[in-house]
Amino acid sequence: MIKVLLDQGLPRTAAGLLREIGWDVQHVSERGMSQAEDAAIIAMARQEQRIVVTLDADFHALLAVSGAKGPSVVRIRSEGLKATQIAALLQRVFDAAGNELGHGAMVTVLDGKIRIKHLPIIK
Repeated sequence: MIKVLLDQGLPRTAAGLLREIGWDVQHVSERGMSQAEDAAIIAMARQEQRIVVTLDADFHALLAVSGAKGPSVVRIRSEGLKATQIAALLQRVFDAAGNELGHGAMVTVLDGKIRIKHLPIIK
């Protein structure tokens, strides 16, 4: 089962849309983590084996410098997307990169293109 944690900045209603199709999705606001530091969100996602979806580049930076093997993070580099657009985009991302995300990856999505870097990042 796909387990996802949507970060602040993404529509909370996208979590509901993805739950309707069987995903285990939570939004940070549903967990009382709207103001949480990125490191705390990463720690929770790692503990619960969730994939973080965010608009924030800091998550990739934190994973890269830490040498961590997870959690996987999907960074969407398009702002202003509606919940239905986010849900559809994530379905495409997981269809294309689900295996990599299951094993530790940083995925960047921009203009429909998906870039994947496997974790850990080796310097």
